[in-house]
Amino acid sequence: MTIDYAKARAAMVEQQVRPWDVLDARVLETISRVPREAFVADARRALAYADLELPIGHGETMLKPVVEGRALQALKLEQGDEVLQIGTGSGYLAACLGHLARDVVSLERHADLADAARARLQAQGIANVEVVHADVFAWNTERRFDAICVGGAVDTVPARFLQWLRPGGRMFIVRGQAPAMEAVLVRREGEDVNAPRIESLFETGLAYLAGAAPVPHFSL
Repeated sequence: MTIDYAKARAAMVEQQVRPWDVLDARVLETISRVPREAFVADARRALAYADLELPIGHGETMLKPVVEGRALQALKLEQGDEVLQIGTGSGYLAACLGHLARDVVSLERHADLADAARARLQAQGIANVEVVHADVFAWNTERRFDAICVGGAVDTVPARFLQWLRPGGRMFIVRGQAPAMEAVLVRREGEDVNAPRIESLFETGLAYLAGAAPVPHFSL
């Protein structure tokens, strides 16, 4: 059976993403344009527009479309923004960020996922996304970003992430411990990284970034 991906994409927007309160016109237009199936392995391409987290290797998954839509909307990206993405994964969300912002630096700790995402982005003609093979907890930069999009959960928001935000910058991230995880928008208020403004967005569950899981507590 041949799948009409354009029709599936339109159905995803109208039946999944929009009903989840994603109403930003630029975000909806981006999701409607970026071919999600081009970022999914051939074996799972038929599920590209399903309301599922899709496995991409190394125990990693592609986020649900609704979560991606809410993340893009929360960040309120402008065309001149510089964005840091933590966790490239398939490259799909990086492509959407690239459509909405000026340029994107996307970190991926698995070399093969980074290579595959880079090739997919190139095939789609997306030239303003740089995929970097790096572990976020070993990586550093003097550069500061207008927005950060984090593709994995953390127990608590790492201070180093806040340091990469410009004053007034914002970050989408999922924090907490299951089953009480929440997606939040973190804003850096001025120069002080120790007093961010945090807005709760919605409850969700997400796998932890490597190195960001809670420290186990053992009892005798």
